[in-house]
Amino acid sequence: HAMDSRVTSALIAIRRIVRAAEFAARDLSRTAGLTASQMVVLQIIAQRGDAGAGAGAIADAARLSQATVTALLDKLEERALVVRGRSAEDRRRVVVVLTDAGRQTLSTTPDVLQNRFAAGFERLEDWEQAGVVSALERVALLLNAGGIDASPILDVGSLDRTADDPVGRR
Repeated sequence: HAMDSRVTSALIAIRRIVRAAEFAARDLSRTAGLTASQMVVLQIIAQRGDAGAGAGAIADAARLSQATVTALLDKLEERALVVRGRSAEDRRRVVVVLTDAGRQTLSTTPDVLQNRFAAGFERLEDWEQAGVVSALERVALLLNAGGIDASPILDVGSLDRTADDPVGRR
């Protein structure tokens, strides 16, 4: 039987969301050579300022695994955007701080997709926010994606991939 027009409309909306993530990832890769997850990690480190951030705190803030954050930090350090060092307060702690190049990259890079979403979402009334969350959670269940572990980063492919390696093959 022919697909119901509401089914078609829903599938088109889902496809637009997926494509928006793909386009945003491509733009970020082209302009800064970064993935969305690398950009989010840079933003978290910037928020922590000169005191730096430990990998565990970054992982918690980004809702990523410690292993993924370590891989992301390795790639950011290779590009000289961040540097790892000892905490001034506790020499046993390793913290990550932005380099001048990291600060420059953050200031000249377009906003990542989840920041744009968050800005618009926060302008919605509480009841609208609840409706959007409920509908999106239902869509995830309909796609059998309810059990997939995901961070709040709108990105495609592996989160610890490089811009040169878009799907995260090593």
